[in-house]
Amino acid sequence: MSDGFTRLFQQMLQSGQEMARAFNPALESIDTQAMEKLIPTMSADMMEMWFGKTFNREGLDAKTRLLLTIAALTVQGALAEPQLRLAVRHARSAGASQREIAETIWQMSVFGGLPAMQKALELAQSVFAEEDTPE
Repeated sequence: MSDGFTRLFQQMLQSGQEMARAFNPALESIDTQAMEKLIPTMSADMMEMWFGKTFNREGLDAKTRLLLTIAALTVQGALAEPQLRLAVRHARSAGASQREIAETIWQMSVFGGLPAMQKALELAQSVFAEEDTPE
């Protein structure tokens, strides 16, 4: 498998651990190797295609991809709260400013409606409040 796939898979595992901690702090010591038992029939080629080449393609940088992810999750409304928080954290790590994230969410009010936008902004603000050095 490619280095890109290996990096993405590690990121996915870390994201899963963060989500598990958000759902239940007792899951902090989750056994990630057990994941391998859940998907033994998925071929390495399929995993490489979906996560190695699709999400690591050239053309968009990580910050832009994460802003697009935030936009899509915003439109989904309250169905994607943990995922939206995680995407905001990753976008900040990739260099997105609080303003860029807020603007991305605001733009989605046309597609997801005002309640979805308001909820997403509240979630983003809660992530911003966790930061050591706010903007």
